[in-house]
Amino acid sequence: MKNAIYDTVVNMFGKLKKFKINTDENLIDKILSRSVAEILPSRDVLKKKLMEGVRLRFYIGADATGPELHLGHATNFILLEKIRQLGHEVIILFGDFTAMIGDPTDKGAVRQKLSQDQVKENIQSWKKQVEKVISFSDKTNPAIIKQNSTWLSQLKFNDIVTIASHFTVQHMIERDMFDRRLKENKPVYLHEFLYPLMQGYDSVVMDVDVEVGGTDQTFNMLAGRTLQKRFNNKEKFVITTNLLEDPNTGKKLMSKSEGGYIALNDSPSEMYGKTMALPDEVIVSMFTDTTYVSNIDIQQIKKDLENGNNPRDIKMRLAREIVTIYHGEDEAEKAENGFVETFRNKGVPEDTVAITVTKGVTLKEVGKKVVVENIVSSNTDFNRLLRDEAISNADTGEKITDSDYIFETDTTLKIGKKRFVNITLS
Repeated sequence: MKNAIYDTVVNMFGKLKKFKINTDENLIDKILSRSVAEILPSRDVLKKKLMEGVRLRFYIGADATGPELHLGHATNFILLEKIRQLGHEVIILFGDFTAMIGDPTDKGAVRQKLSQDQVKENIQSWKKQVEKVISFSDKTNPAIIKQNSTWLSQLKFNDIVTIASHFTVQHMIERDMFDRRLKENKPVYLHEFLYPLMQGYDSVVMDVDVEVGGTDQTFNMLAGRTLQKRFNNKEKFVITTNLLEDPNTGKKLMSKSEGGYIALNDSPSEMYGKTMALPDEVIVSMFTDTTYVSNIDIQQIKKDLENGNNPRDIKMRLAREIVTIYHGEDEAEKAENGFVETFRNKGVPEDTVAITVTKGVTLKEVGKKVVVENIVSSNTDFNRLLRDEAISNADTGEKITDSDYIFETDTTLKIGKKRFVNITLS
């Protein structure tokens, strides 16, 4: 089998364009094995298709439920960039319409519906976040961005009835989250049934060959497989990827709804610190699913951990690898130096925010300034930290629990585990 096969297609302007398709078997095997949980209908059939050298159309969708993408999304982006580099077409779909319906996946209650303005605001910086992993500027084969409001907002009622006629109520309530809610006497709303239908219809409109998504999206992606077969008489492959999960709790490591995630637009220090805060048990899976470290190196990392090597040092390499992907080597080095100084040596980072106040000011007044500087999100959050004894004098280690605490000298205030503020008296 030749490594380079040229596939000729007609581009959007009606001109013939040739794409060089890489059919290297070893490379394809590596791509289809790393971070991949399952391939439907089968891995062998998709591998055969890829080795034929025919240019396939891959896509992944992400709903605009928040302004940040996270490392859970990046697992799929990394996989798709490798696919793009083989010469295949890659579409990144921003679910601006489906976000307004609300994906019920893994939800114990109905999602809160978003307004059109909220959705627009959420996706403003998405391309900038994704392009750190996927190339939209490649001259021969750039990835493409689409938004599903382009076609879903144009559907008429008879179109929706036609789409819905390919599914049964029994099929829908087989979904574990619906079944669970029904057993708990919690409501299941009719519009929630529409979500997998609309996501499935995306596959039809874009006429895709392959959809990629986490294992939690299997039901929705298979709905697209059903509709692609019915509308376009075409088989669609589904690639499910590993979810980043905490083996101790079974919960997702990257979850917007649960609040714990590493965002692709986090600052270098935030990204580094959040990575270091992850459980030791996820080190190997994080290397596998969120970095470009080779499989050989990852096997050695696994052996090192099994042999009792300090997981902290290995996790520092993980943090450095992740920060380098999104911010570059220089910023990764700065973030690591800052972490070492702050947390290993119990020092205070050099770039600590400074606040000038008058002598005799109380902690309550300082708290208001801390909120203004966006060090803490709100007065409520600051008060919660105070109640939890999470505020202290970094110079002496003394915990501060009284909002009427008076500052008589310049002080470095430690808030939580990672935030510091230099209080200078005027």
